[in-house]
Amino acid sequence: MILIAEDDENDAITIAETLKAAGVKDQLRWAANGTEVIAYLKGELHYADRTRHPLPAVLLLDLRMPRIGGFEVLEWIKRAMPTRDILIVILSGLSGLEDVRRGYELGARSFLSKPAGLHDINNLVRSYSTYWQMDASVTPT
Repeated sequence: MILIAEDDENDAITIAETLKAAGVKDQLRWAANGTEVIAYLKGELHYADRTRHPLPAVLLLDLRMPRIGGFEVLEWIKRAMPTRDILIVILSGLSGLEDVRRGYELGARSFLSKPAGLHDINNLVRSYSTYWQMDASVTPT
């Protein structure tokens, strides 16, 4: 399962469509802010049913979100879920060297600048193929 943490619904839809075009078959979930991301990961509120809301294998995380930003989400994950093996990919319009360095220090495994296109997503899928549940007949282009 892939959790898309993105406050802009249009960006979230574009990311989901790009993932599908890259051949990713995982279930996709959307969280519109950092508070929702943490509630989802904790299994709180309407996310308590892990059958309907399983922990993600991949978290695509925007850094600039309302309420709680992406860096704060990363800090929470590092503190509260240190042994959880979630592939965290930052998708952000921020791309300064300091932002990239801080993201990696807090546990992100990859950093893509928005807008991330099909080529970027395909490279990501190739790089981390063990995290992506793809149909064996689908090969990213």
